[in-house]
Order: sequence, then structure tokens, then C-alpha cells
Amino acid sequence: MRNTFFTPVFGLMALLLSGCGIYTMRDVSIPPEIKTIKLNFIENKATYVNPQLSPRLTDRLQQKIISQTRLNRTNDENADWIVSGYISEYRVTTSGISAQQTSMNRLTVGVKITLKDNVNQKSNTYDVNRSFEFNTSQSLQQAETALGEDIIRGVSEEIFNRLFSNW
Repeated sequence: MRNTFFTPVFGLMALLLSGCGIYTMRDVSIPPEIKTIKLNFIENKATYVNPQLSPRLTDRLQQKIISQTRLNRTNDENADWIVSGYISEYRVTTSGISAQQTSMNRLTVGVKITLKDNVNQKSNTYDVNRSFEFNTSQSLQQAETALGEDIIRGVSEEIFNRLFSNW
């Protein structure tokens, strides 16, 4: 008896929530004439250099493009789109104070990305930033180890969304 009541109620709630557009995400937006993409290595030009960040970020972004778009990856300079960029910021700031002492730190990773559109002869540059919180009891190296996968995933998603979504 209880299942008969809850099933329609949950179905109605799902229908209402999906209809209001709150939880919808926009799909990848690539003009139909764009067929190929070249992703250059994302260099690290930040003041502090995490040596693992550039190769891991480049690899993750490449995997994301291959798996979530219809574009063919190429190393040709005549690709329809060429994506290049560099890590421009990698810094730690205080983000929380408790009992007159620092309690939380924030690691901010910033990337400058350029999308060169060879088909339409235009270029766009984007600044992408993502912040990650960690406890002050951790050193930066400990935080990097603990947050490593979150940093790579978070920053690559930000870049991907900036390049391929109308957000």
C-alpha cells in the first residue's frame, strides 16, 4: 500500500523538477563545420610549479574531449580548432579563521586557455579558476597529495565547460 502512494508522488516530483529547468545541463556546443581539434600541452607558468599538474591536466582534458565530443584529435596545425594554454596561477591563501587562528587554506589554480578557430578565423581567450579548501594542519604538499585527483578533475571540467558549453 505504501509503495502505491510513494511511486506516483516521486514520479510527479521528478516531472515537476525536470520541467522547471533547475537541474538541466546544456549539451556540448560545437558548430557542425568543426571536425578536428588539436590540444597543445598546457604549460605551467605559475610562480609555484607543481610538476605533475601540467601533464596530468593536459591528459585529462584530452581524454574528456575524446570521450565527450565528436571531434577527431589531431596534431596538425591546420586543425579546425586549436586549444592551447598555461597554468597562470597556483597560490595558497587563508580562507578560514577560528579562535584567532587560521583554520582553513584555499589553493587556487588558474588557467589561461586560448581557442583558435581556424574555420571562422577567430580566437578566444578564457581565464578559468578553481579553488580547493584544505585544513591548515596540512602542508601544501600534503594537500596536493590529498586533493590531487579533485584538482585535475575540477580544473579540467572548468576548462571543458568553458570551451564546449554555453554556460
